[in-house]
Amino acid sequence: MFEFFFKYPAGAFAKGTFVLLGSWPKWALILAILAAAGLLGWLIWRGRPQSARSLRGLKIAVIWLLESLTLAVLLLLLWEPAISVTALKPQQNIVAVLIDDSRSMGVNDAGKPREQAAMDVMNNGLLQSLQRRFQVRLYRLGNGVERIQNFSKIQANDPATQIGKGLRQLADEAATLPIGAVVLLSDGADNTGGIDLDTMTELQRRRLPVSTIGFGKDQLTNDVELESLDLPSRTLPGSRLQAVATIRQNGFTDKRATLVVTGGGSVLASKDIKLRAGAEQRESVEFNAAKSGVQEIEARVNLLPGETNTRNNQLARVLSIDTSQKRILYVEGEPRWEFKFIRRAVEDDPALQIVSMLRTTQNKIYRQGIQNQNELADGFPSKTEDLFEYQAIILGSIESSFFTSAQQQSIKDFVDRRGGGVLFLGGRYSLADGGYNVAPFTELLPVVLPGRNDTFRRDFVAAELTDAGRDSLICRIENTAEKSIDHWEVLPYLPNYQNPGTPKPGATVLARVNAGGSRIPLLIIQNYGRGRTAVFATGGSWRWRMQQPVGDTSQETFWRQLLRWTAGSTPSRVVVSTPNPRVQDDGRIDLRAEVRDKSYVPVSDAAVQARVIGPDGSAVTVPLRPDPLVQGIYSAQWTAPDQGSYVAEVSATRVGTTLGSDVLTFRREDGQAENFHREQNRELLQKLAEQTGGRYYTPRDAHRLPEEIAYSEAGISSREIRDLWDMPAIFLLLLVLRSTEWLLRRHWGVV
Repeated sequence: MFEFFFKYPAGAFAKGTFVLLGSWPKWALILAILAAAGLLGWLIWRGRPQSARSLRGLKIAVIWLLESLTLAVLLLLLWEPAISVTALKPQQNIVAVLIDDSRSMGVNDAGKPREQAAMDVMNNGLLQSLQRRFQVRLYRLGNGVERIQNFSKIQANDPATQIGKGLRQLADEAATLPIGAVVLLSDGADNTGGIDLDTMTELQRRRLPVSTIGFGKDQLTNDVELESLDLPSRTLPGSRLQAVATIRQNGFTDKRATLVVTGGGSVLASKDIKLRAGAEQRESVEFNAAKSGVQEIEARVNLLPGETNTRNNQLARVLSIDTSQKRILYVEGEPRWEFKFIRRAVEDDPALQIVSMLRTTQNKIYRQGIQNQNELADGFPSKTEDLFEYQAIILGSIESSFFTSAQQQSIKDFVDRRGGGVLFLGGRYSLADGGYNVAPFTELLPVVLPGRNDTFRRDFVAAELTDAGRDSLICRIENTAEKSIDHWEVLPYLPNYQNPGTPKPGATVLARVNAGGSRIPLLIIQNYGRGRTAVFATGGSWRWRMQQPVGDTSQETFWRQLLRWTAGSTPSRVVVSTPNPRVQDDGRIDLRAEVRDKSYVPVSDAAVQARVIGPDGSAVTVPLRPDPLVQGIYSAQWTAPDQGSYVAEVSATRVGTTLGSDVLTFRREDGQAENFHREQNRELLQKLAEQTGGRYYTPRDAHRLPEEIAYSEAGISSREIRDLWDMPAIFLLLLVLRSTEWLLRRHWGVV
């Protein structure tokens, strides 16, 4: 229909440039239109007195406008309008036709498999039409592209769809072949998360348009999919963890299902859920990590009767158990019950060790938990590298002036640069009463301290959780959130509290106290730099142990959870990571290591290598190379040859001195990606076409593709001029203008 009125396909107008072929300049056309419009206005008003008596105001303006537009169109035709467009030369260019041959194309969601629908589109005239204009090359798309001679090799059985990789291969071929355009027949279910920026940039640089034909429904019916599973990649032994599952469903709204988490062949946790309407829902499940080693965690939503896809209900992750003991430096300014009960709470936790220095008199320090007699012999560490040997710091009831200015700066660097955690406790010499209203503590603290020094109170108050505290594992003192909330409501009163001030915008309040009708923050946390800081504004949590039955472990559990949060994620001098620990079918893994020295300054002259241990126990050494643009960053790309779980042990040395090491776990899964996101990814196909200069088609309108695809600047092309003066749309416009004027004049009685 578009071509009937405008002579040429829409692509010609989208990619062409409007030109005037007449010898007269453009300004003359504008001047002629203005002059003609002015003359018409004068003639209507002065030259036709009988009409003027009947036409007044708006009616005169309408008649003048219609006649002026008619004259403007006629004058435009005298200037010979045309479009200048670049078009591919017939039979001198190659059109690459990519047909998605992945398993998702075998889905039958429209009365026939998507693969068959694509074949029908090609065989019902599209292929012949393309061959009349261009040289056509056929490719099958899966884990890359493979050239084929006919459709007999299209079986919809490739375990992966990597659209970006396939397009990059074609872009490279375009360097030596006159590829003028690409046609992609696919459901858009790409397993790599989309098309990378480098590939898109290369297609745009070569001006290679990709036209897409989409197949499949936008949403599958009667299906439940476990879309993602968020879980830490590493944790301390026995830690309480929270797995967050994202679930999508269609056709099972308000149905009941069971979310199950397993590890090592046993059920770790399960949860009955109600499937809700909407794009997706998030459900959290809590469980305890293993004591050591590498733990494979699998989450699944039990199958419901009538599900069309039974292979997208489960996901697996690899969890690494960090068995290194986290050492926490606890500095206390006075003997008090809180000091004793904090130490006692974690003394049986193999993941934590408290190294304490207690000021018993003004010039005497009592040390506990030290490794040797030299540790803390001179008091609080004066050297940055000595302080950085700890993973966390607890500052009890001790004034800020106890630390020298250099030590105060070291505490800030401990959090900011080293990535450690600092916990500030309430007390007579803490927070505002301890003079912590000075830099750099004002930067570290998650609160803005009050401007007075009488904030510590010895009154009995009850602790209560905020909404954030109810969801936080720090405050989880029972196995379930519901039991934990109930237990907090019956905890003994605290004998003292301290007003910590106003929480900063980035801070989170987990607990508070009700003091005289005012709710004052009690436990506040925040991230700062590479680390984290917290305030627990009391020195009386010891009553949670003393005033409860002997078998109640809520006080110990709380402190273990809080100190694991404070110290557990503190990085070592070598930190290894990967963008995606779940490697898909090609097995390619990107390793990235961040290397620092004893002062945690980035190091760029280290020797870094990874020892990768496969699922069969075999090992291979992979060297990591320094990033030329970012100091202290090393990277490597490696391909995992087999399915299963892998462990990468990364170590760094510098001039024969060991800087540190770290461990990364990842997993290769083959043939799983095609089971997920099997609906048509229309958004990806549309964006790909739009950003490369192509167009998205449905199977119904794909017959227009051969005409529109000819307008491309890739391959062998030439600039063509297409006349517009004889477009049916122009004559139709003139007819509409004159007919409208005649009908209005007839209606107004001035014909």
